[in-house]
Amino acid sequence: MQTILGSGGAIGKDLAKDLLRYTPQVRLVSRTPQKVNETDELIAADLTKKEDADRAVAGSDIAYLTVGLPYRIAVWQRNWVPLMRNVIEACRRHDTKLVFFDNVYMYAPSAIPHMTEEAPVGPSSKKGQVRKEVAGLLLEAVDKGEIQGLIARSADFYGPGVENSVIVETVFKPFAKGRKANWMGKADKVHSFTYTPDAAKATAMLGNTENAYGQVWHLPTRPDPPTGKEWIEAIAREMGVEARYREVGSFMLKLMGLFVPEMREMPEMLYQNTQDYVFDSSKFDQHFGFTPTAYEQGIKEVVAAMEKS
Repeated sequence: MQTILGSGGAIGKDLAKDLLRYTPQVRLVSRTPQKVNETDELIAADLTKKEDADRAVAGSDIAYLTVGLPYRIAVWQRNWVPLMRNVIEACRRHDTKLVFFDNVYMYAPSAIPHMTEEAPVGPSSKKGQVRKEVAGLLLEAVDKGEIQGLIARSADFYGPGVENSVIVETVFKPFAKGRKANWMGKADKVHSFTYTPDAAKATAMLGNTENAYGQVWHLPTRPDPPTGKEWIEAIAREMGVEARYREVGSFMLKLMGLFVPEMREMPEMLYQNTQDYVFDSSKFDQHFGFTPTAYEQGIKEVVAAMEKS
């Protein structure tokens, strides 16, 4: 059996489908889990509670930690470390492999223009400090031989049906409402986005590849990212609207936060959008012979999903 801890997150649904290629039984764990496949086992759990984490992991060959906590620093500081400690201990107790779906917040700002798995760790944000500590706990447990684990790292992401994505909130949704897009930072800088169906498929592949463990992997992401302006123009073209937009800085983000609470948390992350942001997944692409989805196709799929909803 393979288990998704945080099955309601950005890649949970796609990952649940992909895992059926490797296991006949998938367990979905969240506070309010819902079936994706008819055969899914559901467990309602709060992973910040040790007993819940143990119950969620028990009997699993592989656990995928894909939790997406609310985007508030107070929640991250309170919950992420105990949650990770609980999951690591449960995996150790039940001899379960652990795959952690991570982001790039722990990288030093100087690494952002071209990120590889070797990028220096040196976060400048509070959220980055939390992610550094959490990833460190996992890598330490792996180094000590306590568990088998790996980190599957994603850039900013987008995909069909994904709600908690910055580009969906700031470009797709405003265009759908006849409004201007809001591009954070500078629109003349290139910006990678990981396509969530690719990320889910790759995460399943990593979890089921024995020699992938003990490593950090960047999930497949196109190597030719558009600039913010080019993203906006491509999305507008697909949606049949005018490519109207404004660049949004720290002050405007704080104003937007009055209406969209998540935006209050974005000013400290703005450094990622004021320089080129290139996420290099060549290690994964070459190892697995994987070709990431073209941005144009990804945009088409997101728009099609929005039109169906």
